[in-house]
Amino acid sequence: MAASSVSSLVQSLGEIPPEQVVFGRSEAMRALRERLDKVASANVPVLIQGESGTGKDIIARMIHGLSPWKTGPFVKVNCPAIPGTLLESELFGYEKGAFTGAYGSKPGRVELAHRGTLFLDEISELDPALQSKLLQLLQDGQFCRIGAQEDKKVEVRVVCATNRQLENEIAAGTFRQDLFYRINVVNLQMPALRERAMDIPALVSYFLEYYNHKYNCRAKTLSNELMGMLQKYHWPGNIRELENLIKRYVILGTEEAITADLVNREKDFFNSEIPIDGPISLKKLTRQAVRELERKVILKVLQANHWNRKQSARALNISYRALLYKIRETGLPSNRAKYASPATPPTQSAAAD
Repeated sequence: MAASSVSSLVQSLGEIPPEQVVFGRSEAMRALRERLDKVASANVPVLIQGESGTGKDIIARMIHGLSPWKTGPFVKVNCPAIPGTLLESELFGYEKGAFTGAYGSKPGRVELAHRGTLFLDEISELDPALQSKLLQLLQDGQFCRIGAQEDKKVEVRVVCATNRQLENEIAAGTFRQDLFYRINVVNLQMPALRERAMDIPALVSYFLEYYNHKYNCRAKTLSNELMGMLQKYHWPGNIRELENLIKRYVILGTEEAITADLVNREKDFFNSEIPIDGPISLKKLTRQAVRELERKVILKVLQANHWNRKQSARALNISYRALLYKIRETGLPSNRAKYASPATPPTQSAAAD
C-alpha cells in the first residue's frame, strides 16, 4: 500500500470516507451531491430520508463540513437510543432543582450545538411533547431548559434523518404535520445500495483497504465471481451490511467465509431478519415483506411488457401514476437501460439516459 494511500486512510479513520467513495458513479448519488452542494451553505433545516445503513449520518456530517458553520460543533442526538423520559433533559438541559437528582444546572444538546449543527437521527421517534418544543426552536430560535423561567436564544442549524415515511406517521397521528413542514425545507433522499450497484466495487475497495490497514491484514482483492454476487445481492442492511461483510472477509481471509452466508441470506431473507431472542416488530417485518414482494411482481411485469410502463400499469390494474410511485418506492430503476447488469459497462444510450 502506498504511503500516501495509508496517510489518507488514517485521516479518514472514524471520519468521513473520501467523496468519490461516498457518492460513487451512480446517477442517483450524483444528483444527491449536486443538491447537497446547494443546500450546505444555506441556513435552512434539512431532512435526510432513506433506509437504515444508507449513510445518512455521513451526509449530515458532510453538510456540516461544507457549511459556513463548520468550525462550530456538530452535535448528534440518536433519538431512539435515549429513553423518552430522559430525552427532554438531554436535548434542552435543566436547571438546579428541576427534578429529583438535579443537583446542578446542565446545558442540553441544543445549547452545545450553538453556532453549529444539531443532527437529530431518527426524528420519527421523537415524543409528541418534545416535537412541540423542537417546533418552537425552529420557529424562533428559542427554547427553555427544564425548570427555567425564561427562554434561551440559540443559533443552530438543524439536520434531521429518518428511515420512515413521515407522511405515514402524520396520518397515524404520531408526528406533527407542522413540524414536518419545518424540518422538510430541503429533502435529501438516500438511495438504497441495491439501487446503486455500480458503486459497490468502489465501496468494496475502500472497506478492503480500510480494514486491511486497521487490522494489519493482507486480504486480497475479491474475485470477479464474488464481486458479481455482491452486485446482484439485495442488501437489506445497505452499506452497513456490506462494510461488515468485508470486515469479516479481511479478518477470516477467505471468500468462502462470506459466499455461503450470502447464499443463505438470499434464500431466507426474512427469516434471517427475525430476532428470535428479543422483541419482534411484526409491523416492520410485514412492511419489508410486502415491499419486497411488490418489487418482484412489478419487475416481472415490466420485463414481460418490455419495460413499457403504461402497459405494465394496465396489466397490474393500477394507474400509471401509481406505478411510477411504486417503482420509486421499491427502488426499481425507471427504465430497462438502467436495470442493465452492473457487472457489464453500460451502453452509450443507457449511460446518457
